[in-house]
Amino acid sequence: MWTPTEEEKYGVVICSFRGPVQQGLVLELGETVQILEKCEGWYRGLSLKKPNIKGIFPVNYIHLKKAVVSNRGQYETVVPLEDTVITEVTATLQEWSVLWKQLYVKHKIDLFYKLRHVMNELIDLRRQLLSGHLTQDQVREVKRHLTVRLDWGNEHLGLDLVPRKDFEVVDSDQISVSDLYKMHLSSRHSVQQSTSQVDTIRPRHGEACRLPVPHHFFLSLKSFTYNTIGEDADVFFFLYDVREGKQISERFLVRLNKNGGPKNPEKIDRMCALFTDLSSKDMKKDLYIVAHVIRLGRMLLNDSRKGPSHLHYRRPYGCAVLSIMDVIPSISELKEEKDFVLKVYTCNNENEWFQIHENIIRKSSTKYTAPSSNYGLIISLQLLHGEMEQIRREYPMIFNRGIAVTRKIGFPDVIMPGDIRNDLYLTLEKGDFERGGKSVQKNIEVTMYVLYADGEILKECISLGSGEPSRSVYHSFVLYHSNSPRWGEVIKLPIPIDRFRGSHLRFEFRHCSTKDKGEKKLFGFAFTPLMRDDGTTLSDDIHELYVYKCDENSTFNNHALYLGLPCCKEDYNGCPNIPSSLIFQRSTKESFSISTQLSSTKLTQNVDLLALLKWKAYPDRVMDILGRLRHVSGEEIVKFLQDILDTLFVILDDNTEKYGLLVFQSLVFIINLLRDSKYFHFRPVMDTYIQKHFAGALAYKELIRCLKWYMDRSAELVRQDHIQEAMRALEYLFKFIVQSRILYSRATCGMEEEQFRANIQELFQSIRFVLSLDSRSSETLIFTQAALLNSFPAIFDELLQMFTVQEVAEFVRGTLGSMPSTVHIGQSMDVVKLQSIARTVDSRLFSFSESRRILLPVVLHHIHLHLRQQKELLICSGILSSIFSIIKTSSVETDVIEEVEMMVESLLDVLLQTLLTIMSKSQSQEAVRGQRCPQCTAEITGEYVSCLLSLLRQMSDTHFQHLLDNFQSKDELKEFLLKIFCVFRNLMKMTVFPRDWMVMRLLTSNIIVTTVQYLSPALHKNFTETDFDFKVWNSYFSLSVLFINQPSLQLESITPAKRKKILDKYGDMRVMMAYELFTMWQNLGEHKIHFIPGMIGPFLGVTLVPQPEVRNIMIPIFHDMMDWEQRKNGNFKQVEAELIDKLDSLVSEGKGDENYRELFNLLLLEKIEQETWRETGVSFVTSVTRLMERLLDYRDCMKGDETENKKIGCTVNLMNFYKSEINKEEMYIRYIHKLCDMHLQAENYTEAAFTLLLYCELLQWEDRPLREFLHYPSQTEWQRKENLCRKIIHYFNKGKSWEFGIPLCRELALQYESLYDYQSLSWIRKMEATYYDNIMEQQRLEPEFFRVGFYGRKFPFFLRNKEYVCRGHDYERLETFQQRMLSEFPQAIAMQHPNHPDDSILQCDAQYLQIYAVTPIPDNIDVLQMDRVPDRIKSFYRVNNIRKFRYDRPFHKGPKDKENEFKSLWIERTTLTLTHGLPGISRWFEVERRELVEVSPLENAIQVVENKNQELRTLISQYQHKQMHGNINLLSMCLNGVIDAAVNGGIARYQEAFFDREYITTHPGDAEKITQLKELMHEQVHILGVGLAVHEKFVHPEMRPLHKKLIDQFQMMRSSLYHELPALDKLSPACSGPSTPRSSMLVSNSPMSPESIKLVHRHSPLNMLGTVRHSSSSLSSHTSSETGNLVILTDSSVGETGEDMYHMQRICCVLSCIRDCSHLFTGSPSLPDKYRHNRELMMLLPAHRDRPSSAMYPTAIMENGQHPNFQRALLQQVIGPCKPCSDPNLSVAEKGHYSLHFDAFHHHLNDGPPALPARTLRKSPLHPIPASPTSPQSGLDGSNSTLSGSASSGVSSLSESNFGHSSEPPPRTDTMDSVPSQAWNTDEDLETPYLPVRYSLSEPDVLETLKSQPCRSHSAPSGVIPQDAIDPPALPPKPYHSRLPNMDNEEVMILEEEEKHRALHRKISQPIGGAKEEQARVAWEHGISEQ
Repeated sequence: MWTPTEEEKYGVVICSFRGPVQQGLVLELGETVQILEKCEGWYRGLSLKKPNIKGIFPVNYIHLKKAVVSNRGQYETVVPLEDTVITEVTATLQEWSVLWKQLYVKHKIDLFYKLRHVMNELIDLRRQLLSGHLTQDQVREVKRHLTVRLDWGNEHLGLDLVPRKDFEVVDSDQISVSDLYKMHLSSRHSVQQSTSQVDTIRPRHGEACRLPVPHHFFLSLKSFTYNTIGEDADVFFFLYDVREGKQISERFLVRLNKNGGPKNPEKIDRMCALFTDLSSKDMKKDLYIVAHVIRLGRMLLNDSRKGPSHLHYRRPYGCAVLSIMDVIPSISELKEEKDFVLKVYTCNNENEWFQIHENIIRKSSTKYTAPSSNYGLIISLQLLHGEMEQIRREYPMIFNRGIAVTRKIGFPDVIMPGDIRNDLYLTLEKGDFERGGKSVQKNIEVTMYVLYADGEILKECISLGSGEPSRSVYHSFVLYHSNSPRWGEVIKLPIPIDRFRGSHLRFEFRHCSTKDKGEKKLFGFAFTPLMRDDGTTLSDDIHELYVYKCDENSTFNNHALYLGLPCCKEDYNGCPNIPSSLIFQRSTKESFSISTQLSSTKLTQNVDLLALLKWKAYPDRVMDILGRLRHVSGEEIVKFLQDILDTLFVILDDNTEKYGLLVFQSLVFIINLLRDSKYFHFRPVMDTYIQKHFAGALAYKELIRCLKWYMDRSAELVRQDHIQEAMRALEYLFKFIVQSRILYSRATCGMEEEQFRANIQELFQSIRFVLSLDSRSSETLIFTQAALLNSFPAIFDELLQMFTVQEVAEFVRGTLGSMPSTVHIGQSMDVVKLQSIARTVDSRLFSFSESRRILLPVVLHHIHLHLRQQKELLICSGILSSIFSIIKTSSVETDVIEEVEMMVESLLDVLLQTLLTIMSKSQSQEAVRGQRCPQCTAEITGEYVSCLLSLLRQMSDTHFQHLLDNFQSKDELKEFLLKIFCVFRNLMKMTVFPRDWMVMRLLTSNIIVTTVQYLSPALHKNFTETDFDFKVWNSYFSLSVLFINQPSLQLESITPAKRKKILDKYGDMRVMMAYELFTMWQNLGEHKIHFIPGMIGPFLGVTLVPQPEVRNIMIPIFHDMMDWEQRKNGNFKQVEAELIDKLDSLVSEGKGDENYRELFNLLLLEKIEQETWRETGVSFVTSVTRLMERLLDYRDCMKGDETENKKIGCTVNLMNFYKSEINKEEMYIRYIHKLCDMHLQAENYTEAAFTLLLYCELLQWEDRPLREFLHYPSQTEWQRKENLCRKIIHYFNKGKSWEFGIPLCRELALQYESLYDYQSLSWIRKMEATYYDNIMEQQRLEPEFFRVGFYGRKFPFFLRNKEYVCRGHDYERLETFQQRMLSEFPQAIAMQHPNHPDDSILQCDAQYLQIYAVTPIPDNIDVLQMDRVPDRIKSFYRVNNIRKFRYDRPFHKGPKDKENEFKSLWIERTTLTLTHGLPGISRWFEVERRELVEVSPLENAIQVVENKNQELRTLISQYQHKQMHGNINLLSMCLNGVIDAAVNGGIARYQEAFFDREYITTHPGDAEKITQLKELMHEQVHILGVGLAVHEKFVHPEMRPLHKKLIDQFQMMRSSLYHELPALDKLSPACSGPSTPRSSMLVSNSPMSPESIKLVHRHSPLNMLGTVRHSSSSLSSHTSSETGNLVILTDSSVGETGEDMYHMQRICCVLSCIRDCSHLFTGSPSLPDKYRHNRELMMLLPAHRDRPSSAMYPTAIMENGQHPNFQRALLQQVIGPCKPCSDPNLSVAEKGHYSLHFDAFHHHLNDGPPALPARTLRKSPLHPIPASPTSPQSGLDGSNSTLSGSASSGVSSLSESNFGHSSEPPPRTDTMDSVPSQAWNTDEDLETPYLPVRYSLSEPDVLETLKSQPCRSHSAPSGVIPQDAIDPPALPPKPYHSRLPNMDNEEVMILEEEEKHRALHRKISQPIGGAKEEQARVAWEHGISEQ
């Protein structure tokens, strides 16, 4: 049974659960769950990730966590009971994990890896925090690291900034907006600095300033590797200041043995020191670590004779230095030690030893010797920061190593109370001694003792350095042979304080002999007492001591004998009468100098201080002593602070009247001394003294009197230094006064209370008096008032000990109120005054509500004044922030209504005004006036915005009601409303808060919407009826619109978790504001008309917000607008125009979606249904809905990475809609230019010109002025049209569409002529002439055309279920186009049949593409039929201005004849008519109409033969009139193809099919067509006869065998046709002559199996070995049947058996190949292997322009179906038997012998298109040869091994390179240089008619002659290898000719004489045929070989 859980409420999934049971809840590892019920090992609950789904899950899959449950029951909420930082880290990591993966996808690899590292760190830190094993300090540090990383990641991922306090996320409801703003600022700063979070609230007065952080150097000596001394050594380390030239630290001593190890074995790995108390100032100095090495041994290291071995001397050895500035950068970031090696340098001259370290630092290399190796002292360093206690906590391991704490000489910057020191630092400076009769100088050693007054030697009072114990005697090091030694050695004397008085130092001087005895001889001594007779210690100075003579026999037992002597010059002056008969005589020529420095907190060297402490000894000097206290140093005063204060108050009690003022001044001096940062930390000592040690119960009276006396005199005195000092000391003076009064009150049980209160009242009157004085005339008085105001807030806490809160508040109010109210007292005093108010607000006093009620009015009064004047805005904002913070905090506990009321009355208006001023200045980038510190305007704006929001947030409905009721007039209310609406609008328009301050922005929005809800009724009530005010209402509406459109409120763009959080806290504020807006709109009534059309755009923007509820609320407003305009004007044209205009711009900005379109349509149509104007309304709504469809499509295309085609198509669609449906001319023109820009970007220059022409056609040749528009300046209509025409002409030129540009040239010429602008006229006429030249001379490629069907609902609206015809790009073939379309629509599926799709495809949610090539049907047939028009001109009209296209599909009708299948083979011809002709404003247009006709087999046959005749006529004519050059290969192949096909049964098939008696009887209606076919065959025989005559005239001698073969075959052809066409029995004389019939050989390929048949794609490898598409000028371009368009169908799709399909394939292949028999067998652009997939192969075959299916002219057909090797047969026929060309056994010479000649086609280098690459005779697969549209190099040049000729006749013309040099490319033959001069026609006059071909002597007709048409080149693909050993040769292209007239059978053809060659300057490109015919041939051969 399921029971509700009590404790088990929250858990984490520890193992993924797939929910296999019924009601099972699927859970992922790490998800959190809320548990509702439990039952026998199962829980029921929900995942917090998907809170709407409830289910069950196993108990053991959940780890339970403690949680807080609120609102128990059905709607309970559960919050985990864990650290908020841990909760935040968990949530943040979940959010980051999604974004982190996206970084990788977006290639932001650097951030990806950084974030991964940070996430791992967060997980690790979270684990540490969860462990619960950390100390509080460690927890704080871990939290700091966590928050720094969280903020860093959020910033780099563009997430929201998280405001924090003490590392925890703050609740915006619990703090004021001002505090929240500061926390955001602080969080942003901490993110930028990556430092710890600090409290952002203003520090309350009295909080201590931050301590300067001391620094410490940890040093450890690892080893002394350069220890070759062989003796013990002492190494001294100390810190040295180069600039000061002095040692700043004590010395650290390490004692080493002769092996370099520590002398004390316990010191191993413990030779370390901590140099403490370095200030930040010290760290900036040029400090060095210096190491002095002193050896202990013989006098001379290398001379064993010098001195006995048992005597050891301290002798200088070497020195090492290390610059701290150099190492700090490397050690400051490390948390561990770093090693350094210090070279040890030796001194060249021992007399320089005292400054060896300076010489090394200065690099005075002559004074020291560098070591021979780089080894030396190895030390490790580490830099530590913080107080010593902190260091001990953080680095306990250091102190466990027995570290030597090495202090700074002297006191640190901050002297801490309780830091007791008593150290005397003595430096042995130098000595001057006599030689004493010696020949050499002495070796002097100094021995020092510390002796007490009784002569006892003090034990362990001499320290050579830290790290070693102190000793009782000191021996200096010995300098060899030096009578003037300089030591510079610092010794520390830690003498106990109680032994200091009476102690003295004695220095004994001995000469150390180096003779055998090695004795040390005493020769003198010196001494000095440590304390003077007056009680002061030895001063910090150099002391030159007297040296007294003595010897070893002298005794020092009675120290009194020498203590009576003067020790130095000063001492001698003090006692001049010294008897001369004493034991010790002074050596006047000798001296000894020492320097001392005392660091003591107990001893003083100051006489004045000592006199004060012992004042009773000098009663008559008290006045003087008190006066001299000011001259005592601060260090001395703070050391004896308690003693001095006790003394002062004792003196005060002794004689108040006499000493009162002086004691007061002394007290003031000491108090002010503690304000110095150096002694600031002695303030606690002062506080402790006042609380615990102060005993002056009567002092308060005198202190009050003196203080009042000073203040009263401030108006009189000119010098007010003493008064100002007293004002600065006010805080501690009051502390003494209050404590004194408390002591007195305790002692007297509260006597004189009234008098004390009266005294305080008087004192405050004096304070007010000082502040009320006019300080403008006295600068000193300003400083006095400033000092008083600065100190004043500090006395509140003291007064609260004696007075009530209200009493103190009254004191303060009176004081603050006494300050001048005006702001003219001077800027500096303004600042001080406001700072004093700020500290008052921050004081404890202000936190009491009782005091606030008293103080708030005066505080607000002063702030109000400053805000009115716009002065000191930054300080004022700080005060206001503090007030709001306090009120927010207090509002939780007490009632603050009264205080908020005061603030509203005083501040609201002035705050609004201030903000408006600041914002206007911010927008103009001006600095704000009155800013003392140049803060940025944005920060001030933020401060004041937060203040305003704080105030509005605190206001309740009562406050708003009072506010609105208090306005005296409607004008005042209007002004207020305008101000607050304006501020709110600016808030949303200006970026006051950065984008990532989401918490701040949401809170702001919440406050705004709440405020607007309070103000709306007032607006409605006061400004609707008769007092309607447009300005206020407009301001309100603008605000509402801006509010709803705020980016921060668009919840759809944020994560679901964050959206839920926001909705739970605030709800959807857009909906709240939308309801408010709608309500207010309804309240407007008849005044709505004022906001039409002005508010249409803004309201439309609101309705486009993707929030369904907002849309439902707002869309009906449009109906309202339409209704009101209809009522007023009888139509709603304004609404219509504005809505359409704004819709365009808003949708293009990314707003709106499909749902909006549907909702808009639905809601408005529903509303309009009831209206009388329903019809126009519905029409309008439908138009807008359709416009939206197009706009959304347009936007989707533009914003995505869509292809140019889609963008252009979409733009055309939208542009046409604007023009045709809603007639918006301006929008139409805008989109014209957008479309033009797209065309230019895609380099569609012709389309760009046509697009721009649309705008040009809208303009007239008039002088009407036009305004500035788009990029056009203000100009007349004539000028704009002229500019447009010129631009359009330019684009037509770039697109090579000169024919379109010429009419525009003429139009411009007419205008120029009418204006007599001959210069422009000349220019335009020249331009026109150039275009004519270009038409005749420049090469132009003919484009392909493709039909594309777009089926399915997934396509954009403008394409959906439509079919288009597209104009392909240059060189673009079907397969390329298919790939392009499929890449543009990657989701599309290629359709596998050409049939029109059914509804299932049209309505499905998918994309289907149906693509095949189509043939253009020219409109301008007249031009194409004119005889004299050059083919270059005709070529343009064949492919331009085309609106109709067709494609053909073969099919069988009726029973099939297996012997001759052409009888039943019909052609289905589809004609497509477009909406516009191509080219136009787009590369594709929609199909408007489609027509279907069927072509009978007989009609097809007629067209085939007719076109072949035309082709032959053209070619023959070109050779007759020298249009073709000397190479006749083309003619040879053409003749061979036709004759060979006829001989082998091509025409015979037609004869069998159509001349059969059975066919004639069954088709009586075809009699005329049969006759026509017979006539065409008759005509063909005669044309062939003429052709052979021409061929005989030009044939090369080597090619004679071929010509004979052609004659023989022609006779065979004639014979085969004899019975049908008896007129052919007479042969032309040119054809007569003996000939040997030759068997034609056929290249046969393996047949296709029926199973593999899919009716092969014309470019597929299945269909051909290679193809090249002809342009219109190719050989049979006027044929009609399009077998190239064959559809790729499966067996089932056609509904025929496999065998039927097989036969169909054979017929189609024959149709494909026999339409032409002269092939150019080049490398085929057939589909490479990688494209052999269904998507491609199932496409429709491309159309071959104007060419019917031909079954009549196959290449090399033999009826016996043999499988001959064509190439070998060819060679045998022409030149006899030979080896295969690829035989490696052939020599080069042999191969060359067998080669045949081939003259390459010659082309104009510029005009001619690149020729087509031909197939080589290699077995290896072909590689593609790229074709360039601008270069002729890819043609049939010598670089390609080519073979051309007829594949059937065995005749070809081969270049030598094909056989002889197959591995090396031969030289080019197609360039100008390589072409023989006689090969070019020199005929220049192109208009001279060619001489005609005459078929008989009486025949006047001529063959039509045409220029050859340019065509495109294609590169050969790889991988197309026929099965035969040798590839078939390539066939040359065929020229195009129109149909010849029928000729008389009886006429004999007579050949004309050859014309002489003439120079031809304008080259004519030669016609290059495609390989489409070869494709057909090969396919046909497949069929034949199968038979």
